[in-house]
Parts: sequence; structure tokens; C-alpha cells
Amino acid sequence: MHGLIFILRKRWLTVRLAIVAMLVPVAALAVPMHNDSNGFEGVPWGASFSESETFMKVEDGGRVQTYELKGTSPTLGPAPVDSMRFSTIDGKFARVIVRYNSKETHDRILGYLQRQFGQLDRTPGQVAGGVVKFFDWQGPDSDIILRYDVRTSQGIIFFESQAFRAKFTESNAPAP
Repeated sequence: MHGLIFILRKRWLTVRLAIVAMLVPVAALAVPMHNDSNGFEGVPWGASFSESETFMKVEDGGRVQTYELKGTSPTLGPAPVDSMRFSTIDGKFARVIVRYNSKETHDRILGYLQRQFGQLDRTPGQVAGGVVKFFDWQGPDSDIILRYDVRTSQGIIFFESQAFRAKFTESNAPAP
């Protein structure tokens, strides 16, 4: 009887571990970034940023302001994207969020990012598996994090300043 209870407990533990492993997305390890531009497409992190002929404000979140390009369909490298939002904190440029959909667009963007910032490590265990894939390039000043959902063919990319990342967290913290 004790042997049967031991076997059942062991199987239950195995089933629970398998369920947890399926629910937790596997993240790829970060690739050291080549050619960290300390900004995005020629605009350096920390630059003063406001509405202009190029950018229009789309969100006012107090310390955090969000802008989009005026009168143009956004592209990232060779691929058209659904949206590209530029965020500032305390008036300083700090983050870009790019959204896209389709496997074709994903493949084009991933190829572009690898050419610009470094090849991904394709060693088994280093590439994210499962239905949600994560890719990460880390440089001395910038991080690029790409999340792609295979089921929905939707991707989101965060280009952000390492120096300003903590300020976004602070701006979202509840007031004392």
C-alpha cells in the first residue's frame, strides 16, 4: 500500500511539473548587442522630445508622454509595422514600442535586427521554444526585446534606454 501511494505521489508531482513547464514561456538568453546606437534611428536616448512636424502626441500620462509619427506609415527596416510609439519620461526620449503582425513581417524584422545588432545564438537551449518566443539584445546603453506569439502571429518590440528603464517603473509606482 505504501508503495502505491509513493508511485501516485511521484506521478502527481511529475504531472504538476509538466503543467508548470507548459505554462511558463521559455525566454532566450540575451545576445550582446553589436552597434548599440544609444537611441533609435538617429534619435539619442535622453534627447528633448516634443510634438513637431514629425511627431504628434497620442497619450499624456503625466511624466510619461507618448508620440507617433505624423502622416506616414511606420516601417522598421524592410518591414511595414502596425504601430510605432515613441515614449518620453520627463520630456526625455526613452523608449520605442513597435507592434506588427504576420509571420512574413516577423521573419523580415528578425533578420533585420540580427543584421543590425547581432546574430541570435541558435544553440539548442538558447532559443526560446513554445508558442511565445522572446529574443533579446543587450548593449551598454540600449536593450531590444522582441516578443512574438506564434498562435496569433503578433509581435511587439521594445527598444529602450537602460538608463531610463527604472524611471518608467518609478512613474508607475503608487504615490506614498
